[in-house]
Amino acid sequence: MLSVIIPASNEANYIGPCLTALFASNTVLGAEVIVVANGCRDDTAARAQGFAEIATAKGWRLQVIGLPEGGKIGALNAGDAAATGDMRAYLDADVIVSPDVMAQLEQALSTSAPRYASGRAVIPCAKSAVTRAYARFWQTMPFTQSVAPGYGLFAVNAAGRARWGAFPDIISDDTFVRLHFAPSERVGVDAAYHWPMIEGFAALVRVRRRQDAGVAQLAQSYPDILAKEGKAPLGVLGLLRRAVADPLGFATYAAVSVAVKAGAVKARRGNSDWTRGR
Repeated sequence: MLSVIIPASNEANYIGPCLTALFASNTVLGAEVIVVANGCRDDTAARAQGFAEIATAKGWRLQVIGLPEGGKIGALNAGDAAATGDMRAYLDADVIVSPDVMAQLEQALSTSAPRYASGRAVIPCAKSAVTRAYARFWQTMPFTQSVAPGYGLFAVNAAGRARWGAFPDIISDDTFVRLHFAPSERVGVDAAYHWPMIEGFAALVRVRRRQDAGVAQLAQSYPDILAKEGKAPLGVLGLLRRAVADPLGFATYAAVSVAVKAGAVKARRGNSDWTRGR
């Protein structure tokens, strides 16, 4: 059975569309959805609980867990503790899945060998011109072109989930999980899901800074798993080709990168204003 775990903190504006799409999924062998509302100051939990009848009609189990303190890692661990499925999918609350994603993930994970799987991520057209340019260039980078990068949605089978215990106190839970699997153990299914990119230059810098900090944290705490990255090298020529093909996208991506590095220098001087993006 597939357990879908959704950590949600102040996601009242997103949890409805997320669950609507999820419960419109094509038939799977059996599924449960666990929404872990953590540290919410809005009605995320109530809105999720409002899908109880829809879940029942679908033949799925819905459980909504409320945690007083915010934190994605705590929410992931609470969801895992409540889950009964041998397959686990971890879904961000702002992601919209297409009808075939869950069934295809379940099929990809139906093996006794350890497997990690994700769908085909599609970034919806952003409102901000800056985000549109950044997203366009970002999607050409080696990581996004690798097999099942898994941002916003990733899933593992029982043998795969056995590779780690509770989620540790880390920033990049998705990277942590993905790098427990060799590239040959990762499966990308064709069905798509929509993963929105945050809007605006300042927000992009905050999120990129968090992503870079997450990778650095893994390199320090779990250096052995980085060898499983498996993405193609970019190189100077690869970067130049991308810059020539999309000058505006490159300029935007480079500007965000420079701002992140400037912020890192400021942080080392003891004046960090780092905050977590949505």
